[in-house]
Amino acid sequence: MRVVSLVPSLSEAIARSAPGALVGATDWCTHPADLDVTRVGGTKNPKLDRITALAPDLVIANEEENREPDLAALREAGLEVLVTEVRDVPQAFLELARVVEACGVARPRWLDEAEESWSALTPPARRRTAVVPIWRRPWMVLGRDTFAGDVLSRLGVDHVYSGHEDRYPRVPLEELRAAAPDLVVLPDEPYRFTPEDGPEAFPGLPCALVSGRHLTWYGPSLAEAPRALGEALRAARR
Repeated sequence: MRVVSLVPSLSEAIARSAPGALVGATDWCTHPADLDVTRVGGTKNPKLDRITALAPDLVIANEEENREPDLAALREAGLEVLVTEVRDVPQAFLELARVVEACGVARPRWLDEAEESWSALTPPARRRTAVVPIWRRPWMVLGRDTFAGDVLSRLGVDHVYSGHEDRYPRVPLEELRAAAPDLVVLPDEPYRFTPEDGPEAFPGLPCALVSGRHLTWYGPSLAEAPRALGEALRAARR
């Protein structure tokens, strides 16, 4: 199999599960760290000519991360495109199994370990509310029906805008502060929030700086995500 992946987390999953199959990936596909494949541009602006030149047997995409016109153009060029949809943790496991199967390899051990990590979670002693910015200038937060929102919910954190009509609404900073959440969750992607860039906007509120890979990626990182995110969320209480 020759596979091109347009989704960072799925690139990592394929590289781990089907060594040698991945021949192309986006510029944002940073894991594994030694991934040595042809780069085909970004998730929103892939270089279609470079992808077709690789003559892949399969292109892996996601309905949220990639644009339909690009996927349609790849199909018109005669390429097979598998499009995933991931809105919660159980769906992530189903789609990961589908991707691995499409790549022609057996179910990997890391996928079993990831499922075990999430099935072993105990119900949190208490639930907390949070706002979860994913961008600033303008401020954008998690809204309805998102994978990251489901991840946090399973860890006992209910984000304030889970019922918003938009999946990633733009919300003024004053409104975020007025929501009076128990804490603010600041991932390091897509916007790279840091101790110096983000917490200062929410004076008086505990801020949890978390790994965006653990919060938003569905792949091998799912196995360690409950522990890593749990530690970061607990640290915000201090």
